[in-house]
Amino acid sequence: LAPALLLQPKQSAPSAAMVCLAPTLRCSSLLRQVVRRPLGLAAAAAQPPVWRPVLPGGARTIAAAAGKVSKVLASELKHEEEQYEQAKEIKSFLKSSAFKLVETPGDVNMALEKALGEKTVRIEWQLSSPFDPDMDAEGEEAPQEATEFSVQVEDKAGAGMIFYCSTQPGEDHRYVIGNVKSYANLEQKESVSSYHGPEFEDLDDKLQEALDEYLAELGMGSEVCDFVDAMAVDKEQREY
Repeated sequence: LAPALLLQPKQSAPSAAMVCLAPTLRCSSLLRQVVRRPLGLAAAAAQPPVWRPVLPGGARTIAAAAGKVSKVLASELKHEEEQYEQAKEIKSFLKSSAFKLVETPGDVNMALEKALGEKTVRIEWQLSSPFDPDMDAEGEEAPQEATEFSVQVEDKAGAGMIFYCSTQPGEDHRYVIGNVKSYANLEQKESVSSYHGPEFEDLDDKLQEALDEYLAELGMGSEVCDFVDAMAVDKEQREY
């Protein structure tokens, strides 16, 4: 037996190098398997994500609110149309006066026009503001707000005068004159930097009286002031 045992080859122990490489080989093999398996996942990850829009939850709420606003506005419009009635003073003035009313829906400006011989008289003003800062906390109405207006008299050549006025409460003299401007042509009339004339109160008393009488001859009086004030309020209500 001894010779036989001596003849069998001895199993050599693994070298230190092989022992060190064994974990690396096993890791390489495992890595190859992992790389082979997730090909489908890698391919899916390479594709760009599909964007799917999501409507905000408040969209339906906004639409419902808009519908509510529309219904309320329709109701408010119906109420205003049912409650609106033009003042009798307005109708009476337009029937009896030589002035013709000039206005455009949606435009805050209004005018009265008439021909007087070779000249044209035009009175211009705007609708009144719906907000009254003088209204007290108890809701008592303040005195009627003054309406600013201008009286323009012009000849066919384009020369004329403009009286800048304002209505005032009372019965005898319903307006006050602020400035008086004269111009020789359309360019001077429409120039922003042109002189608007002196303060009416700074003029000589006799000149003030003469200009006041001239305005009366043009048709300016209490009836016109009443109409201007009434139309300023009426126009604001109709445009509202």
